[in-house]
Amino acid sequence: MIRAGWIGWYAHDMKQLRIPPLLVDIIQSGILACEGVVFDSRDACPVCGGPVSGYDTRKKQFAVMLRDGIPYPLHVLVKRFTCRTCGIICDADEPFYTGTRHGSPVVDLCRTLSMTLPFHRTGALMAQMGIVVDRGTVRNYARGSHPEIPTSELFGVSIPLSLISLSSLTAGEGGRIIGAEALAACGFPSAYRAAPDLPLFPEQRDEGNNEESDKERQPEHPEDCRQEQ
Repeated sequence: MIRAGWIGWYAHDMKQLRIPPLLVDIIQSGILACEGVVFDSRDACPVCGGPVSGYDTRKKQFAVMLRDGIPYPLHVLVKRFTCRTCGIICDADEPFYTGTRHGSPVVDLCRTLSMTLPFHRTGALMAQMGIVVDRGTVRNYARGSHPEIPTSELFGVSIPLSLISLSSLTAGEGGRIIGAEALAACGFPSAYRAAPDLPLFPEQRDEGNNEESDKERQPEHPEDCRQEQ
């Protein structure tokens, strides 16, 4: 849930921050490249290693962007599978860290910027880039346990390579990318990445539960699910 006061607070603090428009374009294009991307690949059950079969496809929030000052949720589609051996339901390989509410490139950006900025200024800088993340979430991501994030310096700002790689993919056919390309750019599949050690607040757990219940059962045709959203 986005609190109305956040946007006004960001706007006030952004007056003290300046970043080149080209850098904003690179970051935004990297995140927007993932909008509507379908992640539908999993080779085996992550628990027992057994074979899996398609179960359904659900919409999952990847980021919240600012469009003309209005928060706009950006989603991806994640296929789920059921294990034929142990029966658990598991997600396809996806660019998310366990226990987070944003795609891994957004988390990477939070962590990278907060290495040199206070949490509130990291949130303000990200808002200037058109990405909505509140200060508490920035703090949780910054304090989480992750592998080292590869970065590159652009215009004097350290930026995660995941965002740069995603942005470079948009130079292809119409700026559209596929799930395998997004996973490679983000350094996934997620099953092989360490999960962050994040203390989730009760309201965050509630949001996660609500999001989990808001899904479409569409076992074998995720592209149809995309058209319905």
